[in-house]
Amino acid sequence: MQTIVDKLGRPIRDLRISVTDRCNFRCSYCMPKEVFGDDYVFLPKSELLSFEEIERLARIFALLGVKKLRLTGGEPLMRRDIATLIAKLTKIDGIEDIGLTTNGVLLGQQAQALYDVGLRRLNMSLDALDPDIFGEMNGRGIKPDLILRNIDRAKDIGFTMKVNMVVKKGVNESEILPMAAYFKERGITLRYIEFMDVGNDNGWSFDSVVTKKEIYERLAAKYEMEPAEEAYFGEVAKRYRYVDNGAEVGFITSVSESFCSTCTRARLSSEGKLYTCLFASDGFDVRALIRSGLSDEEVMDQLIGVWERRADRYSDERTEQTVKNRKKINMSYIGG
Repeated sequence: MQTIVDKLGRPIRDLRISVTDRCNFRCSYCMPKEVFGDDYVFLPKSELLSFEEIERLARIFALLGVKKLRLTGGEPLMRRDIATLIAKLTKIDGIEDIGLTTNGVLLGQQAQALYDVGLRRLNMSLDALDPDIFGEMNGRGIKPDLILRNIDRAKDIGFTMKVNMVVKKGVNESEILPMAAYFKERGITLRYIEFMDVGNDNGWSFDSVVTKKEIYERLAAKYEMEPAEEAYFGEVAKRYRYVDNGAEVGFITSVSESFCSTCTRARLSSEGKLYTCLFASDGFDVRALIRSGLSDEEVMDQLIGVWERRADRYSDERTEQTVKNRKKINMSYIGG
C-alpha cells in the first residue's frame, strides 16, 4: 500500500461511490421536484460504472490508502442487485469498513439480503417525524412511519445505524427536539447536518442555515451532554454523548465550523468521475480511463496525480460570492 497526500498534507482514506443518479425522493435540498420533474432524463445504464468497474477501482484505491467505502446515490437501493456489488467489495484487502446511505424506503425488502452479504452499517436520511413536514421535504408526500419501521427492522437484523437530519431554517427546526428524543430513547445516533450549498438547484443561502451552535443550545437546555473523543483522523461529525444513557448525537458543520483541513474523502460520481471535494465543479473522468484498456498500475498512476494535485478547501473559503458564482456538481450524482 502506498501513502499519498495532497498539497495540504491530507491522506486519502475514504471513498464515496455513487452507484446511481436516480432517487425516489425529491428533497428540496438535493433534488427539488421543480428541477428534477417527471420528464427528467437520468443516466442510461451504459454510462454508469458497472459493478466490475467499481470493484476494480475500489481495489486500486485500497492500494492507495482507502480504508472506508460508502455507497451513495441518488438512492443506492434503486440500483438493481446492489447486494451483489457489496459482496464483491467486502472481499477487498485493506477495506475495513463499508457503509451505505439510504432514505430507507426500499430498505425493508432488502435489509436481510444486504446483511447476509456482509454490510453492517447504514446511514439513514430522515428530516422530520411530523408527517406533513417530512412529506413536504421529501417532495413525494412519503410519511415517516415507513422509514421508522424499516429502521426498526434493520436494527433487529443487526445493523449499526446513524440517522442524518438536514436542518433548514423555517422548515424543520421544530423537529430538532422530537428527533433527539425519539432516537436517544432507541440508542441510535442522530446527526444534525447544516444545510449546505451542494449543487446549483437547492436555493441555498446563509439565511437558511441553522448552525451547530443553535442546535446544540436547544439540546443542552433539555439534556446533559459531554463531548465524545474523536474516533479517527478526518472524522467529520462533532460528537457528543448523553450523560444519562450513553447514546450519541453528532453535528456535521460544513458551514459554521469547516473541517477541510482534515478531509480525507474522494468521491466517484455515478457516471464515473472522480471528485476531490463535495463542492467541486469538475471531475476527473475515471470511466474513460478504465474503459480505454489501461492496466491497474497505469490507472493508479493517474489517480495518484489527481490526489497529489488536490488543494480543495471550499468550506474554508465559502462566501456569498463563491456560493453565487461557482457551478458545482449536483448531489444526486455525487452523494453526500
